[in-house]
Parts: sequence; structure tokens; C-alpha cells
Amino acid sequence: MRLWLAGIVGAVATAAQAEPVSVQAYMGQPQIRADARIAYGPASAQVVDLFLPKGKGPHPVVVLIHGGCYLAEYQGLSQTSAAAADLAKRGYAVWNVEYRKLGEPGAGYPGTFLDVADAVDRIRAEAPRYHLDTAKVVALGHSAGGHLALWAAGRHRLPKSSPLWRADPLRIRAVVSLGGIGDLKGQADVFAGACGAEPIPTIIGKATRENPYADTSPAELLPLGVRVVMISGAFDHVMPPFTGRAFVEKLRKAGDSAEVMAIPDAGHFDVVMPTTEAWKVVVATLVREIAALP
Repeated sequence: MRLWLAGIVGAVATAAQAEPVSVQAYMGQPQIRADARIAYGPASAQVVDLFLPKGKGPHPVVVLIHGGCYLAEYQGLSQTSAAAADLAKRGYAVWNVEYRKLGEPGAGYPGTFLDVADAVDRIRAEAPRYHLDTAKVVALGHSAGGHLALWAAGRHRLPKSSPLWRADPLRIRAVVSLGGIGDLKGQADVFAGACGAEPIPTIIGKATRENPYADTSPAELLPLGVRVVMISGAFDHVMPPFTGRAFVEKLRKAGDSAEVMAIPDAGHFDVVMPTTEAWKVVVATLVREIAALP
């Protein structure tokens, strides 16, 4: 890790300690209105909120994918709008993705995955109008959204036999996963500790498919061929830091460039709220990764 980023992490560690952010505080964030709402499908959940920076562009694009155990009860765009607005102020176009969640018609396999794929690919069509740089697209996903961000970056490796396959998917150049899950098969039991036993089997169609992980788990699509940073709060109760370390080991063994971080004094939700010290580390990492793109 570069010294300047290590300094930021160290500063967080020595700052006045506070309790990790609660799910209630995360859910209670005020929603910030986007510059545009773009529908990529007919369902009410098939939309993207676009936050734009000042200037003419072309703007690097951050594909922001919310978490919430894949469940409709945790909403989505409302909770990530503050983070999206903060990143837009820093000079990035933020493509804040909504998708069909469990409890909504069409959610699960293949619907939720196709939503993410269609939402990402829609960037191409909107790029001329909003001055988006399709050569500099990175994904920032939280929790379940961390899984979907990693999957979106690796879907170019899907076999044509998969219902999730799409010709010429828009390439994501780097992924920053915040308390996300990269290995659905190996770490589903950890995720189930906070989200329950049903979301992952339901989202991948486990009951009706012979090999449900093959086209849904990023760990099965390695090498992803993109740079990956796995970030967790040291007190993350959903996906503890050891899960990020284990997935980074898999990435590196497959030949991918990957890094893992555990942010002191932070929990599962600190990393995706712009009012926290942990968010400063996330932003510094994201800025670094975008700046490193060719």
C-alpha cells in the first residue's frame, strides 16, 4: 500500500474512537436527488440514478451498487444517494444502480443479474448525452452490491451457454468492494450469519440448477482481469475482514492484481456513508484506482 494511503488509514486509527454506524443510521440517511433518472427496463426497480460532476467531461464513471442482503426491505438508492452525491462533487459521474431485489417480481436468477448487466451496458447509450468516459468505468459495490460489482467486472468470462451471457459487455476496469462477498460458494455461511440462509440460494437459483455458482459467483469466473480492492471495516459483522483476505488470495493465485484493507474502528456501514472517517479511506482508494487507469 502506498505511503500516503497508509497515512490516511493511520490517521483514522488514531482519531477519536466511535461506535460503528448502525443499520438504523444507514437506513435513515436523507435521500439526495440525482441529476437524472434513467430507466433501463419496464419494472420500477430497473432504473439508474445519475449524479453528474461540474465541467464538460468526459467524466470517469463510478458504477455504484448498493447492498441490503438482496432484499427489497432494505431499499437501495435512498441509502447510496449521499455517497453518490459526494463522489460527483469530487469530479466523477456516478451511475447509481437499482435492481430487482428479493420480494419484487422478477428478482432472483436470472433477473437480478440481468438487471445489473443491462444497467451497466446502458452507460454506452447515455455516454454521448452526459459526456461519460466509457474507457474509465470502475465499480464500487457495498455488501451484496460488492458481489454484484465483482460479478459485473467478470461477466465477460461467462460461457455463451449461460442465460446471463451478453455479447460485448461494457468492461469495468477496476472494482472496489466494500464489505462484499466474492466467493458465494465458500463464504455463503458467513453472509448468512447476518442476512439469513435464504438470500444467496434464492438469488442464484440454487434449488433449480445443477451448478448455480458457475455463472453467479465471482470466484468461479477468475481471473477477472481487472484490479480489485476488497475493503472491510475491522468490526464488519456481515463480511468480516478475513473474508476479503481469503478472496484476495484467490484473485492473486489466478493472476489478478488485488489488495485487501481493514479499516480500524469501522463496521459494515461506515464504509459507504460520507459522514464517516472510513469513507475518507474509501474515497482515497477510489481516486487512486481511477488515476491509475490508462
